Amino acid sequence: MIEGKVVSAKMKKTAVIEISYLIKDKKYERQERRRSRIKAHVPDCVEINADDKVLIAECRKLSKTKSFVVMKKI
Repeated sequence: MIEGKVVSAKMKKTAVIEISYLIKDKKYERQERRRSRIKAHVPDCVEINADDKVLIAECRKLSKTKSFVVMKKI
């Protein structure tokens, strides 16, 4: 289960979720901010818009780029 922010919900039954995380840099002893965008399937029972916080979970491959599904809106 991953928590992220909806960047785009314009596609039919698909949303783009952005996930921000920190990675520790050993050499400089600092933390680096990174982000990734994941395409997730949106079921009919979940209504989401851009800038919503959502909880997504990994599932079987639904298409070439989708392997996550939106569980609920936070």
